[in-house]
Amino acid sequence: MIGFNIPPMVGNEEKYVTEAIRNHKICGDGEFTKKCSNFMEQKFNASKVLLTTSGTSALEMAAILLDIQPGDEVIMSPYTFVSTANAFVLRGAKIVFVDIRPDTMNIDEKLIEDAITEKTKAIVPVHYAGVACEMDAINEIARKHNLKVVEDAAQGVMAKYKNQYLGTIGDIGCYSFHETKNYSMGEGGAIVFKDNNYVEDAEIIREKGTNRSKFFRGQVDKYTWVECGSSFLPSDINAAYLWPELEMADEINNNRLRAWNIYNDGLKELEEKGFIERPVIPAECEHNAHMYYIKAKDLDERTKLIAYLKENGVQAVFHYIPLHTAPAGLKYGRFHGEDKYTTKESERLLRLPMYYNIAEDDVKYVVSKIKEFYKV
Repeated sequence: MIGFNIPPMVGNEEKYVTEAIRNHKICGDGEFTKKCSNFMEQKFNASKVLLTTSGTSALEMAAILLDIQPGDEVIMSPYTFVSTANAFVLRGAKIVFVDIRPDTMNIDEKLIEDAITEKTKAIVPVHYAGVACEMDAINEIARKHNLKVVEDAAQGVMAKYKNQYLGTIGDIGCYSFHETKNYSMGEGGAIVFKDNNYVEDAEIIREKGTNRSKFFRGQVDKYTWVECGSSFLPSDINAAYLWPELEMADEINNNRLRAWNIYNDGLKELEEKGFIERPVIPAECEHNAHMYYIKAKDLDERTKLIAYLKENGVQAVFHYIPLHTAPAGLKYGRFHGEDKYTTKESERLLRLPMYYNIAEDDVKYVVSKIKEFYKV
């Protein structure tokens, strides 16, 4: 069976995890946490990057930092993981969903402004599959209406928009290092800041609402509870697992891109003959090969294709059920405008096996079985 995902492992994970244990610093902000944060700050030209316990907790920190209150509204795509919405629902916000673009599966930036009300506080663009939303337009709308922009770049580590790394373009960026992501620490994430406006408050929130970070830097002689917060700081053991992957960040990225391109080239004929659609990468976007997906004709065809691939030893999966159709989405959110593309496109999308060091022959085998299904 060619599995859908295998978490990345490059060779030094056990060595570095053992080092973290022997350093007797297995809680947060140890040597490996600092190495990971410093790498991302320099690589992505970010003012500050703080590791978190998950991409979810990074989003929850962002909601606290923006002081989201009950009754506030937050605009986002319905085609995303539940964490994007949950982070703001936990603060009492109403989620306002707008339709997606069928080309990138990202929020349609042209529909955002019409969804803004006097209650709107933030826009949360989700960079689906590591392909950037139209950030210039989104930031312009946010400036015009005095809104904040939180980038859900969970899938976007190492990807770019107009030569800027995703996560560093809005007011706050959020990464995920879950085992399904390009770079993994098992469970983990990061919150990213392009300037220092939120950094001091973020350090407090991340350390359970205390000024403990200042204490360890010698800026205060004792630390105390100063604000609302939670335990968003990951173990240094997790960071030790992530660090060797960041040391090889470009190599991992290029490895995934090679596999992505084999899929894309191999499936070109099927698209040209009208059987499927392949991913669209706008000219201003530099993606990170987070996933490779195709779109079948409709839900029925996708279901049959998934079954056919499974029979032939290939695990292919569909992705999100649009949040606005879910029970919690109906309870905590509303859809503004027409669902022209979100549901229809989500029912067609099929994700193919994609991970670091997937064998070239395996990718070609998957392509051959898809062609076999369509009798090409």
